[in-house]
Amino acid sequence: MDAGNWSRVTEFVLISFSSLPTEIQTLLFLAFLAIYLITLLGNSLIILVTLADPMLQSPMYFFLRNLSFIEIGFNLVIVPKMLGTLIAQDTSISFLGCAIQMYFFFFFGVAECFLLATMAYDRYVAICSPLHYPVIMNQGTRAKLAAASWFPGFPVATVQTTWLFSFPFCATNKVNHFFCDSPPVLRLVCADTARFEVYAIVGTILVVMIPCLLILCSYTRIAASILKIPSAKGKHKAFSTCSSHLLVVSLFYVSLSLTYFRPKSNNSPESKKLLSLSYTVVTPMLNPIIYTLRNNEVKNALSRTFHKALTLRNLIL
Repeated sequence: MDAGNWSRVTEFVLISFSSLPTEIQTLLFLAFLAIYLITLLGNSLIILVTLADPMLQSPMYFFLRNLSFIEIGFNLVIVPKMLGTLIAQDTSISFLGCAIQMYFFFFFGVAECFLLATMAYDRYVAICSPLHYPVIMNQGTRAKLAAASWFPGFPVATVQTTWLFSFPFCATNKVNHFFCDSPPVLRLVCADTARFEVYAIVGTILVVMIPCLLILCSYTRIAASILKIPSAKGKHKAFSTCSSHLLVVSLFYVSLSLTYFRPKSNNSPESKKLLSLSYTVVTPMLNPIIYTLRNNEVKNALSRTFHKALTLRNLIL
């Protein structure tokens, strides 16, 4: 396309779910609003209770607190704008707003991939080297591991977002998604994007596969250690300490893989929107529920926290 046919894009329009009837959009708004509030409340409770309760000061809960911060950030980046498109039909988003949304989507997504790998390593040390666990996973080590999990999000998000938004865009500015994800925005570019697409594919594979391989290695060693435990009760106890994390990892990676690694012929915009909902909206809500329902320590800590709050309220009144 000639440069004269390019037009400067100052804002984008998110197609979102505008093809659906108004009644369906209203129902979706109510459903997503409920999920959004549950996500914020559940993850906020995890953060507060792991900070306040002295029984939840182990490395596992330190990393769980980091995961809750990521899930809250993920939701704040995606869901408020999506709710606006559903109830107020506010589908426009500025050029800068779209770039910022994409940047933090990449940042929190990459951070979650590496944090899940760090949590798997923590479970490996706890089960395979229980006597050395407090020494290996000391306060300094856990802080470094957390920082190492958050850091990769910065260069990945910076390079991919800056590079993509440096391209010229065509006259159309309609993004066929409910947020500014890379593939639908890339379709609006009026330039040769071959090098960028190669970088994006390789980068996505590395960001997903490296943590995934670390998780597989950790759980292979964990499974081998559990099988060596003679009693069934001991095996159940060891498995229960990592079952919540394993379930969270499965939900996240299955939905992520189905979204970004399916053949393009099987990847219609509508199906991608549905799959994207699973890891951007649903999974962040399920994580605190999974860790609460499947972890007696968290349930007991929540009970103690509520009891203290009620006692304090009664004393004030």
